[in-house]
Amino acid sequence: MALMPKRVKYRKQQRGRRKGTSSAGTSLNFGEFGLKALESAWISDRQIEAARVAIMRKTGRSGKLWIRIFPDKPITKTAAETRMGKGKGSPAGWVASVRKGCVIFEMEGVPADMARAAMRLSAHKLPIRTKFILRGGGL
Repeated sequence: MALMPKRVKYRKQQRGRRKGTSSAGTSLNFGEFGLKALESAWISDRQIEAARVAIMRKTGRSGKLWIRIFPDKPITKTAAETRMGKGKGSPAGWVASVRKGCVIFEMEGVPADMARAAMRLSAHKLPIRTKFILRGGGL
């Protein structure tokens, strides 16, 4: 099941800007370990789900995982072989707009080496560079 909002006020949204660093969600609030974004990007619902599955498979479903981002931005696509003009395309998917410094995943209840390995696997599923972080601030 894909992540998406239950309902939205408007079907289509403007693209917005991805410059700068994240102002909120930059520190660990729930777990002991985390995965932090080092770049700004749109992360799709499928990429978030693939990363979550990779973490769950590696940890053997032990411990607790928090997904700190949610895909609430609709992305539109125009049909193939359509001429210029004719308006904006229809909604095709959902993305989470992630800025540099934002914590994407948090987890606890597993050993540090297992958490690092799981986060490394999940980072391969994401379109951005990331960093593994610990509650104490060490690497």
